[in-house]
Amino acid sequence: MERLNSKLYLQNCYIMKENERLRKKAQLLNQENQVLLSELKQKLSKQANSKATGPNTILDLNLNSGSTQNASSSSN
Repeated sequence: MERLNSKLYLQNCYIMKENERLRKKAQLLNQENQVLLSELKQKLSKQANSKATGPNTILDLNLNSGSTQNASSSSN
């Protein structure tokens, strides 16, 4: 019984360590995602301002992913 308890304890320690590693990785990915989203919004805002389409276009782009593709292809 004591041997099984020790084995389960070690497994638990490993799981907690792996969980912490994955939590840190998820935080880094979330931060990277936020930076990329911010950059994308800035680019879309600049693009909308240069074409004088107004702020409503940015709102539409955030709500509809199809509009994002159209907006990026029209700039090329």
